[in-house]
Amino acid sequence: MSSVNRDDVLRALAAVKDPKSGRNVVEAGMVQGLVIKDGKVSFAIEVTAENGSAYEPVRLACAEAVKKLPGVAQVTAVLTAERPASEPPPAPHGHGHAQAKAPVPGVAKIVAVASGKGGVGKSTTAVNLAVALSRLGLRVGLLDVDIYGPSVPKLLGLSGRPEMGADKKIVPMRAYGIVAMSIGFLLGEPDQAVIWRGPMVMGAVQQLLADVAWDAYGPIDVLIADMPPGTGDAQLTMAQRVPLAGAVIVSTPQDIALIDARKGINMFARVEVPILGVVENMSTFICPHCGGESHIFGHGGAAETAQKFGVPLLAEIPLTIDIRQTSDAGTPIAAIAPEGPQGKAYMALARAVAAKLGYPS
Repeated sequence: MSSVNRDDVLRALAAVKDPKSGRNVVEAGMVQGLVIKDGKVSFAIEVTAENGSAYEPVRLACAEAVKKLPGVAQVTAVLTAERPASEPPPAPHGHGHAQAKAPVPGVAKIVAVASGKGGVGKSTTAVNLAVALSRLGLRVGLLDVDIYGPSVPKLLGLSGRPEMGADKKIVPMRAYGIVAMSIGFLLGEPDQAVIWRGPMVMGAVQQLLADVAWDAYGPIDVLIADMPPGTGDAQLTMAQRVPLAGAVIVSTPQDIALIDARKGINMFARVEVPILGVVENMSTFICPHCGGESHIFGHGGAAETAQKFGVPLLAEIPLTIDIRQTSDAGTPIAAIAPEGPQGKAYMALARAVAAKLGYPS
C-alpha cells in the first residue's frame, strides 16, 4: 500500500465545495486538525454554530474524497461548530432557548461517570461499574469521552480498529460482556497526542454518540460515559446534547480532590443532570501482606460531601494492589474476581446505580 501525505489529502479535500461561500473547503479554511499516521487520516471540518447541522453532507463528502486516495486505510472526519464571538453563550438552566437533547439510537439510559480532577481512578471505576452492571444482567455499553487521554482500550485490554457496519456506522468493540467505543481505537498509536481545540472535541464527542452502532449486538440498557476530568467542553456537550439519566461523581477522600468533586456536582446541577451519588475511591488502603487497613488519603470526606449535597454515597472502593494490577493488565477485577472483596465493592456500586435507574438489582 502506497503512503499518503498531507498534500495528497488537501488536494482531495479541495474537490469539495463549501456551499455557502462557493470556495473549496481548504480555501475556506474549514479543514482543521489534520493528522496522518500509518494511512489513518483524521481531521475536522469547522463551521459556524448556526450552520452546523446543514454541513453534515459536506463532512461526508470530505470523508469519501479522502477514502478514495491510495494508501488511506481509515478516515475519521468530525464536524465542529464554533460559536461566533458576538454570540452570547447559552444561559444556565431555565433561561433562553434550551437546545433539544437527542436520544442515542438503541440506548435506553446514559450515565456519566465524572470527577472534578484527574488521578482519582474515575476510568477504573467506570470500567468496573460497566462490567458489574453487565453481570447483573443488563446490556451495557461504555463510551470513552476522554478525547485527550482515552484509557478504556488499556483498561479493557482491547486493541485494533473497530469495523464499519453495513449502515456505515462504527461497530463498537466487545469485551467482558460489554460493548465499548473510544477515540483511542481510531488513533495510530496508544501514545499519540490529540491536539484539538474545544469545538473539535465537542464534534468528536457528538460523532462518537451518533456514528456508532451502539445496538449492533442488541439494544443497550445503560451506556456508561467515562468523562474526562474537570468541567470542560466534553462534559457540557454530553450534558446539553443527550438526555443523561444521571451522573456518578468519583473522588478520593482528601480535601483537594473533594473541592474539585464539588465543582463537578455543581456543574451537573446547573445543567439539570441528576446526581445519582458519590463514590469514594481509594477509600482505605489494604496491606497485601498483613491485611491491615490504613487511611492514606483520609477517610469519610466523600460521605460528608454527599451528605452536604443531599445525594447518596454509592460505594467506598478500597485502594489495593489487585485493582491496580488488573487494571494495568486490561482484566477488570469486577470481571475476573467478582466474589473477592474488591469485586464485591464494584458489584455493590452497580446494584446501587441500577436501583437508581429503576432496574432490578
